[in-house]
Amino acid sequence: MTATRKLPIAAAVLTAALGSAFLIGPAAADETLTLVERAASDTVTDLGAKGDSAGDILTFANEVFDKDNANKVGSDNGWCARTVVGKAWECIWTLTLAEGQITVEGPFYDTADSVLAVTGGTGEYAEASGSLALHARKGTEYDFVYKLK
Repeated sequence: MTATRKLPIAAAVLTAALGSAFLIGPAAADETLTLVERAASDTVTDLGAKGDSAGDILTFANEVFDKDNANKVGSDNGWCARTVVGKAWECIWTLTLAEGQITVEGPFYDTADSVLAVTGGTGEYAEASGSLALHARKGTEYDFVYKLK
């Protein structure tokens, strides 16, 4: 191919690549939200065999506070299904903040830290993806560290 033919092809490829970048828009900046949930409303509905059994449902709607656990910044609302007796639940919930909502889905372990997937959001979090690392504190409080992309 001659240099004269290569130049228009290269220009077309560059134009297409730049045009795609503008249509897609800039990549969202990574963001970390560090919060504390005060699990005051957690309720288990016993649906299977009497006592802790697969299929039981855990529901909740709790207040969520800033990383210092001082100021209320929002709330969460969701449910979990017991999957492994004494060990694990599979959960779905929504975190509601002034700027929008963030949804998560994944395992909650009874005696270990958990990592759940961020599956979406609204408002400032409309394009949210990433993960939520959940760590139990003493009592009924949990550290929530959302790593958003």
